[in-house]
Amino acid sequence: MGHIFSGSSIVDQENVAGYGAGSILAYYTSASDKNGQIQCLAYSKDNGRTFTKYEKNPVLRPSDGLKDFRDPKVFWYAPESKWVMIVSADKEMRFYDSHNLKDWNYLSSFGEGYGVQPCQFECPDMVELPVDGDINHKKWALIVNVNPGCYFGGSATQYFIGDFDGTKFICDNQPNVTKWMDWGKDHYATVTWSDAPDNRRIAIAWMSNWQYANDVPTSQYRSPNSVPRDLSLFAIDGGIYLQSAPSPELLKLRDVSKKRSFKVNGTRIVKDLIPNNEGAYEIELSLKNQQAEVIGFRLYNDKGEEVDMQYDMKEKKFSMDRRKSGEVSFNENFPMLTWTAIGDKDEMKLRLFVDRSSVEAFGDGGRFAMTNQVFPSEPYNHISFYSKGGAYKVDSFVVYKLKK
Repeated sequence: MGHIFSGSSIVDQENVAGYGAGSILAYYTSASDKNGQIQCLAYSKDNGRTFTKYEKNPVLRPSDGLKDFRDPKVFWYAPESKWVMIVSADKEMRFYDSHNLKDWNYLSSFGEGYGVQPCQFECPDMVELPVDGDINHKKWALIVNVNPGCYFGGSATQYFIGDFDGTKFICDNQPNVTKWMDWGKDHYATVTWSDAPDNRRIAIAWMSNWQYANDVPTSQYRSPNSVPRDLSLFAIDGGIYLQSAPSPELLKLRDVSKKRSFKVNGTRIVKDLIPNNEGAYEIELSLKNQQAEVIGFRLYNDKGEEVDMQYDMKEKKFSMDRRKSGEVSFNENFPMLTWTAIGDKDEMKLRLFVDRSSVEAFGDGGRFAMTNQVFPSEPYNHISFYSKGGAYKVDSFVVYKLKK
């Protein structure tokens, strides 16, 4: 019925659809000039090894013939014992429900005029989470991937905080308020898992941007995924925001035998972060301000390629500059400095995941995240610190080689 686009899968534990308890149901978009974009179903009785398409596809068509109608996200809504599907519909999201997983009824829509405008809404998701860990105070986060519309151009992930009553999503904020899930250039098509252990909500994003996704200087692949991130909500300054922290399973990737703790010397340069340029590594870093206006550091290699990161205490910003990161000439939209607001801080804690073609930064336990691709000719194996307008202190600096 067309090309298979994005979607989501569920495990039918109670045999609601009739294909057997534990069957996997995959909901996806079929796209063609003849049929447009329609939502279809396939099922698997062998734990996902093979799938059979539902003989009565599609399970959902846009009632108004909308051209951009795709990316079904299906989840269980316990208060009404039903399934809910969100579908991206041009510049809004549409909600549907079902009790048999085959027949879907329209409920409502949300998004027209909200967030960055105008832009294409894609790859929806919605999660309910406690605010600051309080299980008696929960909010829904509606995750909306947009293209174009990124703060720095191209594609990105925004979200809305509000309430969902099984029919409508009511946003807490005014339409012109935009909240970004990640402040880098390469974070898109975010998806989450329902019913993860310990009520966790884990997200993974596609690490690229449609401005240059087809042009990146790689062979045999077109951009990786982000590291998995545990989502939570926190309240600050009268607003509620998503926090994206590296999932704790990533700690198992640390090669503790290659752990290195550094004291920053008088030249403020550390050579050979990972001996022999052995690839991916993680940095845990804590900085304390002592009247500096800017505290920065550069990851670089012997070829002079670098990624420059700064805490601008005067402007209250954290930034990552990849304009000299290596190969940047393949697309005019790739050289870029990205930044996010940080507020007043005397101590800055940062985790960095540095791979052969990416840098993922997490500040303050994930209260901000910044994901950027880079294409150096060899790994960044050195770091140098600097400040402007005053002194600072590197309180702790630990590097872990990451296992393959």
